[in-house]
Amino acid sequence: MIPPRALIAALLMAVMFLTAAPASATAPSRAIEDRACPVQVPAGTRCGFLIVPERRDVPGSRTIKVGFAVHRSAATDRKPDPVVYTSGGPGSGSIQLTGYLSEMILGRDRDVVTIEQRGSRWSEPALECPEIARGVLDGLARPGPMRNDTAGIARGATACRDRLARQGVDLRGYTTAEIAADVADLRRALGYARWNLFGVSYSTRSMLAAAAADPGGVRSVVLDSFLPAEVDWYGDAEANLDATLRGLGWADLPGRFAAMVARYDARPASVTTTDPLTGGPLTVRLTGQDLMTILAEALHEVDFVPVAPTIIDALAGGRDELLGALADAAGPALTSRALGLYHAVQCQDEVDPAARERPARLFTTVVDRAVCDAWRLPYSAGKAASTGAPVLVAGGALDPTTPGRTARPAAERLPHARFTEFAGVGHAVFLSSFCGRTTISAFVADPASAAVPCDPGEPPYRIAAPGELLPTAMPYRMLAGGEWWWLALLAALAVVSLVQVVAAVRRWSGWRSVRLLLAGVAGLSFLGLLGYGLYDVVAANETVLAAGVPAGMAGYVVPLCAALPLSARWSRGQRLWPSLVAVAVVGATLLWWFVGIA
Repeated sequence: MIPPRALIAALLMAVMFLTAAPASATAPSRAIEDRACPVQVPAGTRCGFLIVPERRDVPGSRTIKVGFAVHRSAATDRKPDPVVYTSGGPGSGSIQLTGYLSEMILGRDRDVVTIEQRGSRWSEPALECPEIARGVLDGLARPGPMRNDTAGIARGATACRDRLARQGVDLRGYTTAEIAADVADLRRALGYARWNLFGVSYSTRSMLAAAAADPGGVRSVVLDSFLPAEVDWYGDAEANLDATLRGLGWADLPGRFAAMVARYDARPASVTTTDPLTGGPLTVRLTGQDLMTILAEALHEVDFVPVAPTIIDALAGGRDELLGALADAAGPALTSRALGLYHAVQCQDEVDPAARERPARLFTTVVDRAVCDAWRLPYSAGKAASTGAPVLVAGGALDPTTPGRTARPAAERLPHARFTEFAGVGHAVFLSSFCGRTTISAFVADPASAAVPCDPGEPPYRIAAPGELLPTAMPYRMLAGGEWWWLALLAALAVVSLVQVVAAVRRWSGWRSVRLLLAGVAGLSFLGLLGYGLYDVVAANETVLAAGVPAGMAGYVVPLCAALPLSARWSRGQRLWPSLVAVAVVGATLLWWFVGIA
């Protein structure tokens, strides 16, 4: 017979053991804190924080909060292993993609978990550094190359570091290793036995490290735009860009690119854009080396790839007006990620102090070096992680950041990995390619044996051939730049043309009315052709309008050229002012067309 005291002691020990056990699928960890979702997410999504140490290597380190969202599948055949995704950057947001991932990428039979990186915008603390962004923008606004004066960037970096330190932030806790450990901790906290890891760009590093650290909890791994830990991104950046330029298919495009860089290095161009920090106007001076960075970033986007050769060729030839669209896109990109987190990771995991004295032309490299010199965080060379789980490595054939020449060999070193490259795609395949999305979905459904369900050699868009586009900034300024006056001009042309048609029909007087009718029809034909042409371009790829218009649109002006003399002819024997108005409107439209388009 067991003594009562011994029985009570045994029961107490059992209770202590059960309450200390790891979280299961039915008993989530208390390291989870619910929160309101910070962005719009689909119904059935729960948002929260994972509570973790800021530095796992320091006993008693303060805790921080890592944001996450869980979209639970409502399918009757719901699979037990979800997909967990985190964005790249470092410092880019993830939660905003919860709906996209659950609806468009992975079907509806799995939960989708999105986890923020520690220090990102929807984690706490959020390591935003507007001071660094201000230093970059002020440098671009000063006369002369920004790369020769990084004092403003260093001051911004110091101000941000000191402000974060006053808030209790220890930047040494924001590394790839800690981000990877957060992923493994979230799986245990949410109670999933296994899940599928999905990383893109920088987060391929943290997700592969998470797979290595949590082998029993990983069913499969998707590495989109793989950035191997052993790759020197800074050292490879210019060679990667050159390879992408050669892949665009234009003869001597690298030569035209070099001519463009030399031209703007010799005479920087002033461009007025929107300040991403204040929303007000900002005039920057862009050198050729600044444009190298802007174009390298723009080539990430699959819809920009088809017009990149046209823009490069036009800029090399002096078409400065095309810089507006590039500058407008570059500003928001600067503030799209938490710069404090970005630089904490780069300085500790990427920017080798021994290589900081090498010449650098990309201002991304210049800025990162300036910040790291100011912060003086401890650097540790990245080590290649591995996993025994099945791995899909997806790459864009025109990726200027994580090209196949470095991603493919790294994939081949993983025990159970396959590499698939997608033609005509830059960075982030799952955002750029329908074939890429269906390939990822098929792999997650069957990691061991799923075949590629489409042709990865078929590009999403065809690259415009030389002479196929007329370079002009007019359509961009009209449709995206807020220059609405042109609508009044086209509306006036429509009114004049309609009046001509109605007047000819209602007061028919032989050949004179025929001329009037033809004038009105010619004006309306021009408007119809213009509307159809713009709609056709926008429906196919609206980014084309940032570079120009199809060369065939030059012929659309023929009816308008006929409308001018026909309208002038109408004035004989009639009141003069209607004809003068018609001639003025048609003439102004022709002038707008030849100056802005042709």
